[in-house]
Amino acid sequence: MDSLVDVDWLVTHLHDDDLVVLDCSVVIEMGEGGMTTISGRGRFDEGHIPGAAFADLIVDLSDTDEPIGFAVPTPEQFADAMAQLGVGDDSSVVLYDTTGSMWASRVWWMLRSIGFDAAALLDGGLPAWTAAGHPLSVDPPSPTPAVLTPRPRPGLIADRDEVLAAIDDAGVRLIDTLPGAHFRGEMSLYERPGHIPGAESIPMFEVVGDSGRVATPAEVIATHGDDLERRAVTYCGGGIAASLTAFAMIRAGYSDVAVYTASLQEWAADPELPLVTE
Repeated sequence: MDSLVDVDWLVTHLHDDDLVVLDCSVVIEMGEGGMTTISGRGRFDEGHIPGAAFADLIVDLSDTDEPIGFAVPTPEQFADAMAQLGVGDDSSVVLYDTTGSMWASRVWWMLRSIGFDAAALLDGGLPAWTAAGHPLSVDPPSPTPAVLTPRPRPGLIADRDEVLAAIDDAGVRLIDTLPGAHFRGEMSLYERPGHIPGAESIPMFEVVGDSGRVATPAEVIATHGDDLERRAVTYCGGGIAASLTAFAMIRAGYSDVAVYTASLQEWAADPELPLVTE
């Protein structure tokens, strides 16, 4: 199984004994107070790919004791949560969401970070499934718990100390995946405007457009450069858009990519950490 599968592939393999399909959707609501994220479970209950279970990024797959949203749980906690959804050591997993695959890519990246590689994104997500005329189900999920053994790869998740050191390290690229206006400080969804010094602005929308389809490896290299071996750390606001960029870069052959999962939620809240708008 490739790390990106299309609807036709999923139709063919949907009933494979070892396949686990997970809906990873999160809903973003914009209001006067800013951006709010809520679980996509309600929409999942209204219709999902038949046989899919729901992976709740807000509650079950985050460390809710941390002050920031989508905080990464320990490898053991994450592996246990995924095992309860039926993901085991011998499983194959297809992940999807309703909005451009960025939520699904966050789960894909966390699976990769605990040493699990038999996972793929559904290209185009649920909209591609419905556009192809395939039915949705309202049946409640009934996953069979499995055993998933974590084999952590700590280099795949960057922390604030690594990012701070990277500002003055020519051997590391920092890639800001938020919209250009946010990078330039013309708008801000976090405590302070701007971007981390030395970061490059390559918005997530360079990776997935309005169609929800992930860019080809050639397209990713055209926008992200052809230095495939230099370490790259992607970031955004909460490590979600950054995960989709990291996914696309890995598919394109970049060999050393990490996600700063805490991203500007953490960075902008600390006045000691630099942000610039130039």
